[in-house]
Amino acid sequence: MYNSLYETISKVEKSNDISLERLEILQPLIDFVQQKVNNKMDVNINFICTHNSRRSHLAQIWAQIAAEFFKIPNVICYSGGTEVTAIYPAIIETLKSQGLEISKIAEGNNPVYAIKFNENSLPIIGFSKTFDNKFNPTSNFVAVLNCNEADAGCPFIGGAEKRIPIPYQDPKISDNTQFQAETYKKTSLGIAIEMWNIFSRIKIS
Repeated sequence: MYNSLYETISKVEKSNDISLERLEILQPLIDFVQQKVNNKMDVNINFICTHNSRRSHLAQIWAQIAAEFFKIPNVICYSGGTEVTAIYPAIIETLKSQGLEISKIAEGNNPVYAIKFNENSLPIIGFSKTFDNKFNPTSNFVAVLNCNEADAGCPFIGGAEKRIPIPYQDPKISDNTQFQAETYKKTSLGIAIEMWNIFSRIKIS
């Protein structure tokens, strides 16, 4: 992983501020991943939020980094929404400030980004899409709902083996305020801490 990323990872590893309530919310995803690992199966996780513009991307990226860090095999993380918008620019700036290398590989109203956390790993391709976009898996995956709106708006997710709500407060509340940069960094770090907790608990036989 990039040296610039290890400073953020160090903050993540030093944090122990996950409440018992949040640990209970995370447990179903831990159980899902562990079962797949035990059976030596692919672990496909699709993080879903209404616009696929903020929280679902952060969860996808930090989960993929955590899986790589803890050497959990066959984990592939995706993201999607119930609507198509675009990755909010503050998400890109936040991830860059936390040590990831990001380049825009397609312009337009819904830009496409190559997001790298390791020089030798394939990049995560980031852009806004619906959860059932052809870029995402059509079966054998868990749907992780990152906002209450997506949970209520997705009564049926075709192909999902399981749906697990892990909601996060939308950093959008700080947009265009003096608190925007700090709020986005705090949200990103909070999601990273929980993804770290999930994958650190996975046992590999």
